[in-house]
Amino acid sequence: MRKEEIGKLLERSRKFKDAAEFHFSRGDYDLAAFNIEQSLQLFLKAKLLEKGVEFPKTHTLRKLFILLGDMLNRSEEFKNFANEKILEFSSLEDAYVTARYFPRDFEKEEALKLLCFAEEVKELIGRVSD
Repeated sequence: MRKEEIGKLLERSRKFKDAAEFHFSRGDYDLAAFNIEQSLQLFLKAKLLEKGVEFPKTHTLRKLFILLGDMLNRSEEFKNFANEKILEFSSLEDAYVTARYFPRDFEKEEALKLLCFAEEVKELIGRVSD
């Protein structure tokens, strides 16, 4: 069951990433940012489940990321990364909230930076988790 759940989360993460790239290509940068956040959130939750950790009921990417760092015995490295990239984490968390409740426009450069940031997070996790 756990393996199936992890697979579904990773597949949904990929689909949200695809949706982000689609919306980016159309100039819908607010929707791109929202989908980037969803993609990264599901990816982090899948990685926590892979480590045998029930993820907390939160949508805060930074908390999920730091928890994963703890589970990978890389607490300091992940905390430092999270502090260096606090604006990127905050922008994605804003994208989650504003897409649902408040109008907020994202600029092309901002959405592109968030796409690159999400890939950077995934690469870091891939590098240290295997």
